[in-house]
Amino acid sequence: MRKGTLTRAGLAREIFEQLGVSQQLASTLVDRVFEEIAERLAEGEVVRIRNFGRFILHRKGMRLGRNPNTQVEAVIKPRRVVSFRSSNNLKRRVNSAPRDK
Repeated sequence: MRKGTLTRAGLAREIFEQLGVSQQLASTLVDRVFEEIAERLAEGEVVRIRNFGRFILHRKGMRLGRNPNTQVEAVIKPRRVVSFRSSNNLKRRVNSAPRDK
């Protein structure tokens, strides 16, 4: 079992090794998938990937916050944030995997 952080380069390497496509094509495919997800989220769409989960865009309104170091209050501007909800299949797969000690 591999350990560490999975990166874009790591995903491209897996595609290269398992599908036998060129490294350049594998890297381009990974980049394009992430670009498409980002574009769709920027347009306000929900991105659903079957048996994996969904990426959802939430709007957060303006609110009053506080700097934890100085206790000075500050206005936090409205913004959009992305959250991820895993599918039941992904949850089952993660929970059935052997645990590290």
